[in-house]
Amino acid sequence: MSRIRVPDSVQRTARAASRTIGRWTADRRMLPTFLISGAQRCGTTSMYKTLTEHPQVLPAVLHKGVHYFDTNYTRGLDWYRGHFPTDLAARRAGGPAGLRVITGESSPYYMFHPMSGRRIADDLPDARMIVLLRDPVERAYSAFTHESARGFETETFERALELEESRLEGEEERLIADPSYVSHDHQHHAYVGRGMYVDQLERLEKEIGRDRLLAIDSGDLFVDPPPVFERVCDFLGLEPWQPDSFDQHNARPRSGMADDVRRHLSRRFEDADERLGAWLGRTPSWRR
Repeated sequence: MSRIRVPDSVQRTARAASRTIGRWTADRRMLPTFLISGAQRCGTTSMYKTLTEHPQVLPAVLHKGVHYFDTNYTRGLDWYRGHFPTDLAARRAGGPAGLRVITGESSPYYMFHPMSGRRIADDLPDARMIVLLRDPVERAYSAFTHESARGFETETFERALELEESRLEGEEERLIADPSYVSHDHQHHAYVGRGMYVDQLERLEKEIGRDRLLAIDSGDLFVDPPPVFERVCDFLGLEPWQPDSFDQHNARPRSGMADDVRRHLSRRFEDADERLGAWLGRTPSWRR
């Protein structure tokens, strides 16, 4: 049976109505216990979709990424809370045994946005963050393909890399100075910047604490998921659980990257990857 396509305008109207109802009932709704905060194009969607299959996890009501702590922070905490299940839904999901039920979301830009960590520390002082990391060279090209497909990038990959510094110049300072400022370039054109993982992890560690951060190497996740999910459940205080299968979502087919570009990017990430290994206490899979 073919699936009926709901017009985008109808979907937008339904989401707007749901958000309005969510704000009206904010005091009866859950706040996230976990955030999957990046990095972009590293398997965050796959992790979120699989994690919300756990019997103790309820997904966000509207969509996985709310983007509150990066691009929607001025909307206020009631607006944010309106995106999550009600306390009643959590009690029902917990069943007669009264199992602890949690909820969360996945907005990869939280990891790169300079103010997200501080905002999360203020508004969700007990929430935990899961961060996924992959080969930053492959991540950069995957992000470029993703942004091109969405119409956010019109240059070639090589030209986009050349333009990155000028596109991002001063953007971080503007984001810090003005809570309402949204930077298209910072969010969509930081192909190298978003792969400097250790700088972002050090900032998050300073703002929310190392004990609330779980960094996962996507290379390990996709090769051998069970021990990774064991760590995730333990980190979130959930009962041990394993999915029937782990499916990769949002993967885009793409042509091969030119060898000279790959070598250039690998050299650019070399020092950052070495520092990342020291932070993780192990060599990243792409450098082994």
